[in-house]
Formats: sequence, structure tokens, C-alpha cells
Amino acid sequence: MRWLLGLSWAWLLLFVAAPAAILAGIGLLSPAETVPPLALPIGLGGYGGLADPFYLRALLGSLAVAAATALLCLVLGYPMALAIARSAHRRLLLLLVMLPFWSGILLRLIAWIGIFRDEGLINAALRGIGLAPLALLHTDAAMMVGLVYCYLPFMILPVEARLAAADGRLEMAAADLGARPWQVFRRITWPLSLPGVRAGLALVFIPVSGEYVIPDLLGAPGTPLIGRVIWDEFFQSADWPQATALATALLAAMLAAAALLRGR
Repeated sequence: MRWLLGLSWAWLLLFVAAPAAILAGIGLLSPAETVPPLALPIGLGGYGGLADPFYLRALLGSLAVAAATALLCLVLGYPMALAIARSAHRRLLLLLVMLPFWSGILLRLIAWIGIFRDEGLINAALRGIGLAPLALLHTDAAMMVGLVYCYLPFMILPVEARLAAADGRLEMAAADLGARPWQVFRRITWPLSLPGVRAGLALVFIPVSGEYVIPDLLGAPGTPLIGRVIWDEFFQSADWPQATALATALLAAMLAAAALLRGR
């Protein structure tokens, strides 16, 4: 068993810790017109620019969008997870939840573009009933819809697994002792599901914090999110130290959020 544990640690060191260290080290260099666009000496590099209000606004905005997405997924996903865990067709319903993963994310986002665009399904329906069309595509609302749609299964699955594993006799005993349905949920069901809720919040919050594709395809062009900023610094400005410094700051924020969720 020790050699298996050693292989696991070696894998983590080689493919997780080492790339993270290299990423943090690139942020200490200076940009240059070379290939790769890096130069000595080692100094503050990109980390000196993290105090720029634009970068801070992008980072805090991304964390706020990730938190809002995680909360919306919890509000929408928890009742679904509870219903699936209590259903006699649990396996079929879980299959339906995972069905979107069978197609690429770009195909699903293109479908949402077809729904939100000016000549899309929603505006066609509005015109059909005599109402004025709405500007839906490339808005913050469209971005949030896309984020919640794509990440909702990451909330449903861990919460449902925890609810399905809970001992249902505890709820029956509480009901037999006179507890009302809301009291049973508040004192029995919700506390038993908290590990799944924490896992779901982490699984949604962490990837959404650095999401690039969905905000780029559905969101407003002027919305400063950290994923877009990192992309621009890497591929348009060719400022690798600044981009890696931003990525390191985002990684630190996600680790702090994961530690907070684990400690609660």
C-alpha cells in the first residue's frame, strides 16, 4: 500500500505542484519581445501589477459571478437532487441529468445562442404575441443562464448522492414524533446533506471562477472577468508574467474558497 501512496504523491508533485511552481515562477520574470516572451532579471514581475484596479475588478467580479452561479445552482439543484433521491426511477433520472455531458459544451452553447439571438426562439415567440423583441444575447443575464445550465449537474450529483445515502428512518422517526415537514427538513434532511452541498458548491464555484468560453460566447463584451483578462494578456498582449501572476492569484483565491468550504 505504501508504494501506491508514493505513486499518488509522485503524480501530484509532478503534474500538479511542479506546474504550479513553474507558473508562479514565470510571474516573477519580465515581458520581452522574444520567444518565449520572458526575460530576466527576477523581480516582482507580473505580481507588481496585481494592485491595478482593472485586475482587481476583474478578479472580484469573477468571484462574484462564481458565487452567484453556485448559489443559483444550489437553489435550483437541491430540490431536483432531493426528488431524484426519493424517486423510484432514480437511475433513469440520474442518466437524464448526465445526458448533457454526452455532447460538447460548444454545441450546447450554440443552441443557447440560437435561443437568445435577435431572430431566436424567444424573440420569435415575443413577436408572435405582439410584443417587442428583447436584446438577450451578449448580456449578463444570458451569461448567467449559460453558466447555471452548464454547471447545474455538478451541484445535483453530489447532493443527490449524499441524500440517497442518508438513513431515511431518521426522517420517519422525526415525523412520527410530531415534527412538521419543514422541521424534518431543517433538522434532519439539510444537516445530513451538508457534505454534498459543500462538494457541489466547490465543484461549481472553482471552475466558474476562471471560466472563459461561456462569458465570451454569451456574456456582454465589456464585462471584465478574470478568464478573459488572462486570455488577453497571454495571446494578445503576450505579457506572460502578468498573465501567470493573474492565474496564480486566481488559483490562490480558489484554494482559499475550497479551504473555507471544507472548514465549515
